[in-house]
Amino acid sequence: MNLTRLMALGTLARYGPQHGHQIRRLAELTNVGEWGGVSVGALYRELRAMESEGLVEALRTEKVGKRPERTVYEITRDGCLELTALREQAIRPLMSGPDPLGVALTFAADGMDREELRRMLRARREKLAISGAEIASDLKRLQEKGFIDVLAAAIMRRVVLTIETEVRWHDELDATLAGESGETDETAPGGSSETGALPGF
Repeated sequence: MNLTRLMALGTLARYGPQHGHQIRRLAELTNVGEWGGVSVGALYRELRAMESEGLVEALRTEKVGKRPERTVYEITRDGCLELTALREQAIRPLMSGPDPLGVALTFAADGMDREELRRMLRARREKLAISGAEIASDLKRLQEKGFIDVLAAAIMRRVVLTIETEVRWHDELDATLAGESGETDETAPGGSSETGALPGF
């Protein structure tokens, strides 16, 4: 599933002809590389590839001041068909993809030192919590400035809720692992000295 292509074609279909920098700015503004898996760095390469495939076409080249020339692209009829196919591929599946953590814990954690496992999972939990807080902050800022519509806001909120659930799962698993060794760990994530919820919840 090429999410970078989906984002670029969707942007051109919605906003009309755009140059690569405008599409990249929208990707950066919404932080879709973080929560949506869009490869922002590959955007220009993807636009050139789609042009060679006839999914977009170059309308003109613009140059403003001393800035480099920018090619303005427009989605084609074939691009609209590709967008429809990509959109359906993205919406229909119920599972988002492989679960490496699930595979590791199910098949490869046996015999692993429990304290080392807890340390690794706590580090993962903290990264998730930070990421969730950043996305929640971005969402609030974008909504306040009116930069995103209700669907984009709902998707970002979905990501925040998913991360919040994952953080709580980490807290529950940490408590379970602590219980295996007979510990009463009130300083663990989600314990009395920390909240399991992300800021703002």
